[in-house]
Amino acid sequence: MKVFVAVTDGDWFRFLSAQERLDEVNFWQPGGERDFVALTLGAPFLFKLRWPDNVIVGGGFFASFSRLPVSIVWDVFGQKNGAPSYAAMRARIERLRRARPSPREDYSVGCIVLEEPFFLPREHWIPAPSDFSKQVVVGKGYDLSTVTGRELWERVLEARAVTVHAGAERPPTVEGPIYGEAQRGRVRLHQGAFRVMVTDAYGRRCAISGEKALPVLQAAHIQPVSEGGQHRLDNGLLLRSDVHTLFDRGYITVTPDRRVHVSRKLKDDFDNGEPYVPFNGRQIDVPRAASEQPATEFLEWHADTVFRG
Repeated sequence: MKVFVAVTDGDWFRFLSAQERLDEVNFWQPGGERDFVALTLGAPFLFKLRWPDNVIVGGGFFASFSRLPVSIVWDVFGQKNGAPSYAAMRARIERLRRARPSPREDYSVGCIVLEEPFFLPREHWIPAPSDFSKQVVVGKGYDLSTVTGRELWERVLEARAVTVHAGAERPPTVEGPIYGEAQRGRVRLHQGAFRVMVTDAYGRRCAISGEKALPVLQAAHIQPVSEGGQHRLDNGLLLRSDVHTLFDRGYITVTPDRRVHVSRKLKDDFDNGEPYVPFNGRQIDVPRAASEQPATEFLEWHADTVFRG
């Protein structure tokens, strides 16, 4: 497994390091042209301040990468983007892009979603490896099987153990296909990562209606967290906002054979519902990876517990 040391924006770090016990953060890229493929899921991602500081000041564990419009990024992560407001985030993007303000443009940004972030106290900041050149402006990976990588990670673990911002000594492992295919160092997903990963797993298309307008698509839990569900890909469906509402309220369900059932009570309760009747019996669209598709146990729970019949 590798660790990635990323050059970090000072304003982003200072804002987030002042927050209390964050469960996830978005390490965003103002341009977002490049995919981030340096790490496997759950691998360590470290924050390094720019020269002349050149020190590692915190980190997190990689969950996902996606490119999304800034309006949606703010809706998903809010201040976990490292900015106090949507306007401040847009202004920072424009500054980093060296672009003139364009109020109507919904900038596309790269999102590196990190779980279980930690921020080290100044007295525990760690000097960057000696081979981390000034010319590196994005970041650099280190294999944990090498001497340099292993020594770096050991120092980070030692420093992390004393920070009040760390949620745990190590990322908590979980059972089940949280990320699809099994990976080393898996971490528990939180709400923002769940929303981003479900959106991409379903190809940014509503599983029931086929709608592709991203602003109206929402990541739905089949079994809500309030009812014992988890932020798992196999406990998620990407749904158009109105379909999501009807699903949550039991007027629509998806059976274990992945077919849509529309409740008769939709018409009884509201003397309407005709737009949703054509969905009845339709086979839903699912992710290609079997481990990311909705689990039978969660579909059964929704059909038995929530659906109005």
